[in-house]
Amino acid sequence: MKILRTPEDRFEKLPDFDFNVHYTTIDDLQMAYVDEGEGETVLLLHGEPSWSFLYRRMIVKLKRSGYRVVVPDLIGFGRSDKPSEASAYTYENHVHWVLSFINQLELTNINLFCQDWGGLIGLRIVAFHQDLFARIVASNTFLPTGDRPAPEAFLKWQKFAKHSEHFDIGKVIQMGTVTELTEEEIAAYNAPFPDESYKIGARVFPSIVPTEKDDPQAQINREAWQLLLNFSKPFLTAFGDSDPITAGAEKVIQKLVPGCKGFYHPIISGGGHFIQEDKPDMLAIIIHNFIKNTPQR
Repeated sequence: MKILRTPEDRFEKLPDFDFNVHYTTIDDLQMAYVDEGEGETVLLLHGEPSWSFLYRRMIVKLKRSGYRVVVPDLIGFGRSDKPSEASAYTYENHVHWVLSFINQLELTNINLFCQDWGGLIGLRIVAFHQDLFARIVASNTFLPTGDRPAPEAFLKWQKFAKHSEHFDIGKVIQMGTVTELTEEEIAAYNAPFPDESYKIGARVFPSIVPTEKDDPQAQINREAWQLLLNFSKPFLTAFGDSDPITAGAEKVIQKLVPGCKGFYHPIISGGGHFIQEDKPDMLAIIIHNFIKNTPQR
């Protein structure tokens, strides 16, 4: 299988993204990540079709607040390697790659923030490896099992991602935000993808979300939910009020996960699907306050 690697010059002069970039190798694939600051570890997991650029403002705020902020680019995104065949991008593989990343960096006592596919991957890892985590903040995400009909907005997104002739990543991000992005920011989201051949992972992601009951990954997510029924460590939801894809998912999480009890779970006004673009400062404050005011259980 051919492995594509985005030329480094595509990432020159990105707005507000001048962090040192590190690399680790997982299954012969190069995985890029940002690792800034010192203190308790905050792991930020992005979704699809974004990359660590999405967290640029939150990285700065959290670092200043005294945290070690770790932000990987998922395989197929950002500076990370991009297998050229769709068959490489399975749900199981993405979970394996992120868990391997966590283990290689020897991350423990993790404060996880996850959004979109960052949650589909991250929350499954949390369920099966609860000892690695201290606290969870989930935003605009869920662990789908196919037991409920997928939102119509998501089904349309699946079709678009798979069949559209031209898949403009920057415009996709813009459609999922309330904030108007600059031309430079839109270009930054397009930077990892010089042409359509680099977008295989981005196109595949929506189609591997388990939306049918008999999907094998749906069954594994059911098993994950059974484990999360006993997850008593601090768990917060911080969803946006302008995301039609995940609206209402926070209520299910709050009902099922014991760690959610006793907390005020904010619904963030003016927060679209890519809430990190719309409300980065507020999210950083929410994470900071949650860590500082919540003793570990």
